[in-house]
Amino acid sequence: MCCLALFTLGLGPRIALAVWWIWGDKVGAAFDSFLVPFLGLLFLPWTTLFYVIAWTPIDGVTGVNWLFVGLGFVFDLMTYSARAAKGKTKYY
Repeated sequence: MCCLALFTLGLGPRIALAVWWIWGDKVGAAFDSFLVPFLGLLFLPWTTLFYVIAWTPIDGVTGVNWLFVGLGFVFDLMTYSARAAKGKTKYY
């Protein structure tokens, strides 16, 4: 069950962002190049997804929306730290 939860947390935002990128236009509008969202998709998927959600065409990301993007970064840290903690288990 734990592996399923880690699998969902790891791939869930990547799938959502990829689907939104392919069939929507907000990801392309939020970023100026292809490289930044691609690297976000690989390394910081929660942060990239939350950035796209918080981005508006008129202002970009401003004010309280940066806290929302920061929450995505915290989710990314939690995802990576859970994987690291699971891999460093010692059995005595």
